[in-house]
Amino acid sequence: MSSLLRIVRFTRTLAPLYTAVIVCSVLTAATALAVPFLIGSATDTVAGAVSGQVTTGTAVRTVVLLALAVLVAELLSTVISNVGGWFGDVMSNRMRTILSVRYYDKLLHLPQRWFDSEITGTIVARLNRSITEITNFAKTMSNSFASMLITTVAVLAISAWYAWPLTLLLLVVFPVYVWLTSLTSVKWQRLEAQKNEQVDIASGRFAEVIGQIRVVKSFVRERGELADFSRRFGSTDATTRAQSTHWHRMDVIRRSFLNVIFFGIYVIIFVRTVQGQFSLGEMVLLIQLMSMAKAPVESMSWVIDSAQRAIAGSRDYFRVMETEVDPRTAAMLGAPLADGSAGAGPTADDGPEPSADDLVPASPVEPVPGAPVVAFRDVSFAYEDGEDVLHGIDLAIERGEKVALVGESGGGKSTIVNLLLGLYEPRAGSVEVVGRPSTELPLDQLRSRIGVVFQDASLFSGTIRENIAYGRPGASDEEVVDAAHRANADAFIRRFPDGYEQLIGERGLKLSGGQRQRIAVARAMLKDAPVLVLDEATSALDTKAEIQVQKGLEELMAGRTSLIIAHRLSTVAEVDRIVTLRDGHVDEIGSPAELAASGGIYAQLLALQSSGDTRRLAKYDITG
Repeated sequence: MSSLLRIVRFTRTLAPLYTAVIVCSVLTAATALAVPFLIGSATDTVAGAVSGQVTTGTAVRTVVLLALAVLVAELLSTVISNVGGWFGDVMSNRMRTILSVRYYDKLLHLPQRWFDSEITGTIVARLNRSITEITNFAKTMSNSFASMLITTVAVLAISAWYAWPLTLLLLVVFPVYVWLTSLTSVKWQRLEAQKNEQVDIASGRFAEVIGQIRVVKSFVRERGELADFSRRFGSTDATTRAQSTHWHRMDVIRRSFLNVIFFGIYVIIFVRTVQGQFSLGEMVLLIQLMSMAKAPVESMSWVIDSAQRAIAGSRDYFRVMETEVDPRTAAMLGAPLADGSAGAGPTADDGPEPSADDLVPASPVEPVPGAPVVAFRDVSFAYEDGEDVLHGIDLAIERGEKVALVGESGGGKSTIVNLLLGLYEPRAGSVEVVGRPSTELPLDQLRSRIGVVFQDASLFSGTIRENIAYGRPGASDEEVVDAAHRANADAFIRRFPDGYEQLIGERGLKLSGGQRQRIAVARAMLKDAPVLVLDEATSALDTKAEIQVQKGLEELMAGRTSLIIAHRLSTVAEVDRIVTLRDGHVDEIGSPAELAASGGIYAQLLALQSSGDTRRLAKYDITG
């Protein structure tokens, strides 16, 4: 239950709604409890009339008034319970919003290493399952169980007034019933975790397959993917059978115990009525009260089942929320969320929530005069514990300089870009931007200084305008059009029926590769960052598309410090310096002319190009 209490503390902004639900539950319970007293009184009146102790006329008036009072009580109970249900619905939906937004906020600020070991679809499936189970339980508790719990407490007090043995038996029922239920919890939750694991994996694969459906179809893998999906879900059948068998076996024991206890309760009521200790009306009253107490006990297994699902879901939720984030994200978390609070912050602690004032963006860091724009100081790095993929990288790039990285595939070129963007931290050494270690720069300030054009354009569903303005959402239409024009994209954009408002589909699938890449170039232009990274920006394009994109890249690089992961020797020949990498080490640094005569990697590539050996050129991601 501690996990559920954490959810309550985590959503403490919902306190007014929690209070409203509790008040409605108390009032609903009060009106419901009035009914047995009214019916008991009516029973005594009828018995008095039958025995001649009360005149018929008086009895009729009394029972009519009592029936009217029952009607009023039940109408009030109906209205108040539905008002409480409304508050409960609003509360559960608001809880879903808060938990979902904070989960998303947390994901956006988790380190790249976390995502390297997760499947995208599994992350989404976990979000849907965990939060659905939590909010469903909250809704159930608010709409029904709270009022039943209050009613049960009241019944215990009332039965103690009439006959303490009844209360004693009821007091035995609840702890024993809960104890018997708890005996099933450990095994049930273990089996539930096994099911969730398989469902999450299957759901993650489902999202992957749908996202890459063209690959699946082109390799005729529909049957294989369906078989794997069916196997994952099918494996939950045996788990569910074992889980259900265990649960229902225990439910037979629990309910049998309940039946025996209530047998004793009814015997006490009936015998005492026969002995004259209770009137007929009191007998009816007590029987109805016992029935009201029995209802929540009988539904306990269903409530606990729902609670256990919520507990399992909350554990998955907080497992993500407790993952540490880079402390440099603190300046990025000050924007208000949908629930009106500040961002999730570094942890999902239950302590006081940070305010927007506590998380104001850090002051802009000024460049160190005369320092290189980008510098790698004896940098070593490993993606996992083990052998480094970069070894002692020393490299400085001056303002306005164009530097190309050349080396074998897997030699560390893209890793250098990842370190520059702060996606990973070096194991040793430091990466400096504008003369300051990147670890001292808030990530938003670090990344705002760097524009990137990746090999994969990585567009989003939506309009062309939205994608170009992704780095500057507040950009004017004129600025968007100017960026597209300079990226050599304006002409093809205007040929679409909706122009810049044209929807491009998921990942821009309605566009050609060259069109997607030119929009990516326009996006980088509009960002207008002083440092530019081209990560094999044209390697996936044909010659015609490359020429079109290259014009935009030349415009983009003008006046900027550029780091280029090269794939065409024609591009490499135009840079100021080339850095060649071999097995994660810097092999050579020099101008294209110097390295052409050095006999190193670059000279070898030129020789291979001249000989037309495309097979060996491909080893270096280089084409002639």
